[in-house]
Amino acid sequence: MNDALREKALRLLARRDHSRAELARKLRDDGDDEAIAALLARLEDSGLLSDARFAGQFVASRAARFGTRRLMHDLKQRGVPDSEVGEALASVEQDEQARARAVWARKFDSRPTDAKSWAKQARFLQSRGFSADSIHKVLREQPEQDE
Repeated sequence: MNDALREKALRLLARRDHSRAELARKLRDDGDDEAIAALLARLEDSGLLSDARFAGQFVASRAARFGTRRLMHDLKQRGVPDSEVGEALASVEQDEQARARAVWARKFDSRPTDAKSWAKQARFLQSRGFSADSIHKVLREQPEQDE
């Protein structure tokens, strides 16, 4: 049973990095809690499982499409500890306004002209997890400030 559990864990990790909590959840049906905890500890000791590496790759792969709040929420949903979340997000927090501007530019052709279009564009950016401050700055910019 332990070999099958280890093989399944290695197959999952070969596809992509997982957080410790994610991998534990995926292995739950294949072993008891004690065997899973021991296996996860061995994988962490050998460097095959790392919440910090998972968080860094997760943020890097999604930062161009989502805001800091969304990334934070998604990492917490995947069981990444708060300390690892903070470290992973530190690299992208400074450029959130630029990322919001890029996401906005891919979706919309023009700046909002009335309250209805402003609200629509703001809701879109908010659903992507951008902060209210970043949204206001992006939507209030003058067209000549784009470059």
